[in-house]
Amino acid sequence: MQRKQKLELTWIGKEERPKLEPRILLEDPAKSYHAARRVRPDAKLGEPGYPGDLFDNRLIFGDNLLALKALESEFTGKIKCIYIDPPFNTGSAFEHYDDGVEHSQWLSLMRDRLERLRALLTRDGLLFVHLDDCEMAYAKVLLDEIFGRFNYCNTIAMTTNDPSGFKATGATVFSTANYVLVYARDKSTTPLKKVFIEKPYDTAYSKVLADRSAPYTEWSWDGINEVVARELGFDSVRAAKREVGDSFEDEVARFAIRNADRVFQTAAIGGGAAIKRDATIKRSMRERERVFVHPGEDMPDFYILNGRQILFYDKRLLEIDGKRVPGEVVTDVWTDISWNGISNEGGVEFKNGKKPELLIKRVLEMSTSPGDWVLDSFAGSGTTGAVAHKMGRRWIMVELGEHCHTHIIPRLMKVIDGEDKGGVTEATRWKGGGGFRYYRLAPSLLEKDRWGNWVISKEYNAAMLAEALCKLEGFTYAPSDTVYWQHGHSTERDFIYVTTQPLTRDMLAKLSDEVGEDRTLLIMCKAFTGRAGGGAGGFPNLTIKKIPKAVMAKCEWGRDDYSLEIKALPPPTQPEPEAAVDGAPAAATKKPKVLRGSRKPKGDEPGLFPAGAASNGKGASR
Repeated sequence: MQRKQKLELTWIGKEERPKLEPRILLEDPAKSYHAARRVRPDAKLGEPGYPGDLFDNRLIFGDNLLALKALESEFTGKIKCIYIDPPFNTGSAFEHYDDGVEHSQWLSLMRDRLERLRALLTRDGLLFVHLDDCEMAYAKVLLDEIFGRFNYCNTIAMTTNDPSGFKATGATVFSTANYVLVYARDKSTTPLKKVFIEKPYDTAYSKVLADRSAPYTEWSWDGINEVVARELGFDSVRAAKREVGDSFEDEVARFAIRNADRVFQTAAIGGGAAIKRDATIKRSMRERERVFVHPGEDMPDFYILNGRQILFYDKRLLEIDGKRVPGEVVTDVWTDISWNGISNEGGVEFKNGKKPELLIKRVLEMSTSPGDWVLDSFAGSGTTGAVAHKMGRRWIMVELGEHCHTHIIPRLMKVIDGEDKGGVTEATRWKGGGGFRYYRLAPSLLEKDRWGNWVISKEYNAAMLAEALCKLEGFTYAPSDTVYWQHGHSTERDFIYVTTQPLTRDMLAKLSDEVGEDRTLLIMCKAFTGRAGGGAGGFPNLTIKKIPKAVMAKCEWGRDDYSLEIKALPPPTQPEPEAAVDGAPAAATKKPKVLRGSRKPKGDEPGLFPAGAASNGKGASR
């Protein structure tokens, strides 16, 4: 039977997929940070101040692919918005990112991450992928394959640079565009919200009523420029402009907002509205400079002047960032966000890699509400977390580079302490508060001993071992304070017990009795005698697996780096040697591939677990 074909993007190595180890996360309290006091009172959903001070935000230091795998058990289906700004694969080595990754490798590495990011999204969640034109088109096809074309929402275009100076020279048209690809987990949920932005004063609104509270038949008006000139103490508009200069237009704009219910323009009446009011429109055109209302008018504030409808400016004003201003709906072309002057946002410099806080604010306004979870797995300088924090969203950021400590943590501390006065602080009316927990990825569970045998890493204590095996076996880690054999559960009646002790038949019998007939227990242990399952001499409520043998084939062990940096990738493989032809020598033998990040064999004696470690999986600090 012929294989059914499908439209897809193909590349070298597409079928190769990593078998990721689900690492546990270890908190470092010395790097976690929170405000000294509560700044905002806790409030329920819908109440002022919701969600109050947030302390459960997470900053994770480590490879982002491994981190996404680590988050799966807790956050699958819980993230409302994901914004990522991955290396663009332009070949320009930034100070903190080397983004020159060979094309096929870039696609493979992005595919692995995007698949895991999709799994983390809520049903009405959204993914925003920020790229330039080097890989954007390929990423679009890749995302269509992963999310489905139906779930594509928009491609947002932005301008990021000015074509000035030496950058504007070259053989091609100077590029100022960046793009954000927007995908929904399920587009049928209509997850995108309408967002409005401030727009300049519309000079078509050029007339001002003297007193709108008067009967409309007595209304009188004047030009807005003349009214403003008189308010400024000038006899004419020309005198005002000569004295005040360009700021006169600003004065007019401010006056229009303050008096929006009196400022108006007139617009043509068309379609059914014109047919319905035809007689009144014709009379208005004959009796000019008088205001009419059509007899039996059923539309409020439908006034007719000189055959045209009066439109008041207050209908064009919106509440944006706490201010009443003229506004318009955001489109898929964003030219209003300035990238100039952002180098000091957050008090940290991140050459060529920082994004404006206003950009992240808009993304979160379109996709989230206060209290929602936001994820950025390419944290960079920490802009996403800083803005999410100011907007009352919960956030998770992942970063492998050392700038996690030199840039992100200091920036977040300033946000929490209320010392960050830049970016969107004023627009969000941020005063400080909340906190975050700092985590690092645990080392690989297994390592090789001096003889090349896989053994449990000596860096693991009993609690870490129990949590790691819960993740590997699909259990929720929840050690009981009273029942020693309950380290986790998959259902209300299915539990897991992890121990490094060999279990005798008598110990298994005792466990089987305690578990009871209506519950089941998975035991992960070093060795045991007897057997689980049904049959003579078995324990039908127990399933027993030996460690590490039971988990050996589950994933890649000892690999700590799946990063997008070219230096972290295996070197290109050489072609296979060709057979000798007519006596010619064969090609040189291919060198074995070296995988950066693999552990070196330890020089200690073989053993399953460090001597003296507890076996009940409890009591270790993390």
